[in-house]
Amino acid sequence: MDVDTRLLRYFATVAEEGSLTRAAQRLYVSQPALTKQIRQLESALGVPLFTRSRSGMALTEPGRALAARVPALLAGWQAALRETRSAARRADRILRVGFLASAANEATQPIIAAFARRRPDWRAEMRQAAWSNPTAGLADSDVDVALVRLPFPGQEALRVVELFSEPRCVALPATHPLAGRETIDFRELWDEPFVAAPPETGPWREYWLAADERDGHPVRVGAVTEQPDDWLTAIANGYGVALAPESAARFYTRPGVVHRPVTGVAPSRVAVAWAPADDADPVVRDFVRCCREVCAGA
Repeated sequence: MDVDTRLLRYFATVAEEGSLTRAAQRLYVSQPALTKQIRQLESALGVPLFTRSRSGMALTEPGRALAARVPALLAGWQAALRETRSAARRADRILRVGFLASAANEATQPIIAAFARRRPDWRAEMRQAAWSNPTAGLADSDVDVALVRLPFPGQEALRVVELFSEPRCVALPATHPLAGRETIDFRELWDEPFVAAPPETGPWREYWLAADERDGHPVRVGAVTEQPDDWLTAIANGYGVALAPESAARFYTRPGVVHRPVTGVAPSRVAVAWAPADDADPVVRDFVRCCREVCAGA
């Protein structure tokens, strides 16, 4: 019988958390979707793995037996996957670089150029990730290194080096009453509907809604998007406003959308991240070194 490793990863997370809600937040999936996956695994195995109650999810005896084996199994598979992909990368001399939105802003091209000079026989392949994947592919070993925005869920399991920070701004429909202002205080936006990332992204979504900087004021969500183009369209159509890095005014312009400086929110931080298993990888280390040198001199 074959079992998808994704189901085992979901099972292990629920077992660790003892709660579907907390596990769903860690996995960046919805709670109904996670419940469906756990039931699919139980059906495949033919045994109940959890006892469900109002207090949470308790492992059954078969569940405890599986939970004892799954971490080593997943770690072994992850190591095999990473080694296989690393071998392919070395053979093709391609470094897969994940990124979100504008990556490292204007520093991106100088970083790639510096890497090309340091490794002339290698190529950096840029892979854009959706906002529903705030690790930009690192969590699933889809990339070797990533340019990311801090904070993001799961960063404690990765190596992260902050490169620089920039103020956040607000993107508004051009017809918005505040669009003509030079600067907007965040308090003036508390009652506005916001264009948000998917709920499964948890802390990432909360950060870009500035949920911790509202003094408990509830957030209104007018639309949910995963890609910059959809995000801009939702704003232009008047479904909401959105916080963004200041660089969004340069990288993501569209008729009907204006960007204005906003006060009362912390800046956005850009970082380079990689998996601990690649600490000794000379190509990954060279790319990180290029990131640090370019951004230090910017």
